[in-house]
Amino acid sequence: MRVPRRQFLRWVANAAALSALPRRALALDYPARPVRVIVGYAAGSAPDIGARIIGQWLSDRLGQQFVMENRPGAGTNLSTETVVRATPDGYTLLLIATPNMISGLLHHDLSFNFIRDIAPVGCVGATPFVMVVSPSFPAQTVPEFIAYAKAHPGQINMASNGTGNLTHITGELFKMMAGVDLFHVPYRGELEAQADLFAGRAQVMFDPIISAIGPVKGGKLRALAVTTAKRVDALPGVPAIAEFVPGYEVEGWLGFGTPSATPPEIIDKLNREINAGIDDPGVRTRLVDLGNVPAKMSPAEYAKLIADENEKWAKVIKFAGIKLD
Repeated sequence: MRVPRRQFLRWVANAAALSALPRRALALDYPARPVRVIVGYAAGSAPDIGARIIGQWLSDRLGQQFVMENRPGAGTNLSTETVVRATPDGYTLLLIATPNMISGLLHHDLSFNFIRDIAPVGCVGATPFVMVVSPSFPAQTVPEFIAYAKAHPGQINMASNGTGNLTHITGELFKMMAGVDLFHVPYRGELEAQADLFAGRAQVMFDPIISAIGPVKGGKLRALAVTTAKRVDALPGVPAIAEFVPGYEVEGWLGFGTPSATPPEIIDKLNREINAGIDDPGVRTRLVDLGNVPAKMSPAEYAKLIADENEKWAKVIKFAGIKLD
């Protein structure tokens, strides 16, 4: 029997609509049980606290617990791999920070590809960094620092929280764009790096603002500039590096992802709720108090941000010759 083309197309449309019904129903019923959020950072760290703020909001809004599971290690690769291997049903999420986005640039033996295997769900916002120096360092401004560094190549110790860490590559971007030679000294963590800054054994660090603001206000560190394109409210009297090094801009981004095969209806639902949280005055205030600059994005906008960050840092890592493998 020959079926008229118009009737055939109607059958195809009806079949497509019917096949979409279970997916739409799944999104309407989601979540029907607790959701795991895999966090590749230690409990109590700034990314962990940000994740818990949004997780509590989602728990309250959606009626199921969003449970944080801290799995630090291997430069965030342990957490990412856990999510990549999870069932793509929306019940396992990944806390995404900039190190997750660029890990594949530093580790070349991974069993996953972050860009391919993780679907962006929603952005929470950005964390500014601040260029700080020890109180005894002679430069009072970024131009003075650049002049001093050019007069003393390789003699300024640049502290970081570890090779390949964002505190490291943020400094490498400054070196590249300002044309200075700083000696990188990786530490095992924030407290150790700051201790040497306080003592003057290290002279400069590009530190997350939430970590540096206390020592800056207490006079233990001097803030020369923030890494955002414009000045930030948390340090209103501190200029942006971009005022002296045009085009320089660094922010540590925070958001959520899920396995790439997760139904788009679930991703869209989570995205709407995360954005609603960012609009909530109480949630927004708590994020700002962490030094975060809240930012709403669609999944597509967040995917573009991740791709842009990956491309940006690939150039810096190549320029600096950073290798971990």
